[in-house]
Amino acid sequence: MDVTLFTRAVRAATDPRVFDSPDMPADPSALDTLRRGTADADLAAPPVVLPDFHHKRRLEMPSSIAVATRESIRPTLTSASVNCGMALIALNSDVPSRAAIDTFFRGVRERYPHPTTNRRDLTRTEVFLAAARGAGFGQERWGVHDDDVERIEEHGQLDLEPYGGEARLRKELPSLAFQLARLRFGTVGPSNHFVELQTVEEVYDRTTADRLGVREGQLVLQYHAGGGVLTGEIGRLFGRRTDYPRHLRAAMAVEKPLAHLATARSLAQLRQRLALYFSEGCPPVPRHSDEGRRLMLANAAAMNYGFAFRMATYAALRALAVSAFGGAPGRLVVDSPHNSVYEEEVEGDLAVVHRHNSCRAFAAERMRPGTVFATTGQAVLVPGTHRTSSYLAVAGERAADSLHSACHGAGTVVQQYADRGLSASDPARHSTLRYRYSGADPESVEHYDDRGVDAAVDVLVTHELVRPVARLRPMAVLH
Repeated sequence: MDVTLFTRAVRAATDPRVFDSPDMPADPSALDTLRRGTADADLAAPPVVLPDFHHKRRLEMPSSIAVATRESIRPTLTSASVNCGMALIALNSDVPSRAAIDTFFRGVRERYPHPTTNRRDLTRTEVFLAAARGAGFGQERWGVHDDDVERIEEHGQLDLEPYGGEARLRKELPSLAFQLARLRFGTVGPSNHFVELQTVEEVYDRTTADRLGVREGQLVLQYHAGGGVLTGEIGRLFGRRTDYPRHLRAAMAVEKPLAHLATARSLAQLRQRLALYFSEGCPPVPRHSDEGRRLMLANAAAMNYGFAFRMATYAALRALAVSAFGGAPGRLVVDSPHNSVYEEEVEGDLAVVHRHNSCRAFAAERMRPGTVFATTGQAVLVPGTHRTSSYLAVAGERAADSLHSACHGAGTVVQQYADRGLSASDPARHSTLRYRYSGADPESVEHYDDRGVDAAVDVLVTHELVRPVARLRPMAVLH
């Protein structure tokens, strides 16, 4: 083959597939970072760039990407703390009064205070069960219904057996990791995490909305929460990450030597682990090696713990909503991680799909038979901000084009549109009551128009990556 043609063919196979628009172009600098980070990768398909693409400087890779590799696991292609995610609860209450809203958010602050405390919410044994069984443990602990578990990605549990099972997990993770993970279980916290009370303002697909359990005018609760202490520990245990909080540095000074060096069975294995987990740059790990299975075991345990963690959040928020607003307990519409590493089929063969601040969007035929999502396709949340609408959608007909992925929100696009003068104040003059963890009186914040969030959603819809089901309007938020 001609060298020029060969070079073009290689670039076509490895250059990112970008989903953007003229008013919302992908950041060239962030694209360069992604190209450099995947230049030597064993790609199963071109990397995917989704709307809301941006680079947080403390992280190795930009947000809103999906990257599939054939023979290696590359932790830097996702967050150091997997299973950060978002969820939506359909409530069975009338639109509440201001006093009821005050009561609800005061309850959330009391249940999950910030700054956080050293309250131990689980025993060490319960931490292990959360890591081993995910939502299975959470369902027993908090009495969550089977129909709710069905709405959690992977039904809230990754199988550990292909990587060595529970027996190997006990051997591979140091006891200290389980002790620290007893703390702050289910916490939401401030920053970009939130608990937001919304109403369903508009329904686009009534049949799908009915199946998902939402209707026009309904009160819903959307929240964005992490995966908990154990996910952060495991992420730093298996690599030297650039996002390395001080409190985890202290823990890793003890945990990493115990996990990797004290358990090495040969000098060669000791050297390999030093190179993989203690050197700069967090190197890729061969997927089919013993270290690859060990890493995937730890990843599955972290994902499971994260599923159980947000199930605790769900149970607490649902109970607080009933107490403050009345009505029957709400039901889970969807719980969707946006930092994950999964083995998935890509173009006919298994690959490792890394998603960083992007959520999975499987078509109906890829969902578990007999479930609601097997009829509708996997539900997807595309939040805007507390000053714009958010969207509930389902996977579209061409979701495979984006490695079955969608952006996990549009907050950066909303801010860019406002900064560039492409968005203005909401013509209907909606506003959100913004609550703080300090307990200060809430402030009323006027909305923008929806041009920013709509720009992101329009890209997803135009390329048939998702299909919108309903638009959600925020009325109060804690963050």
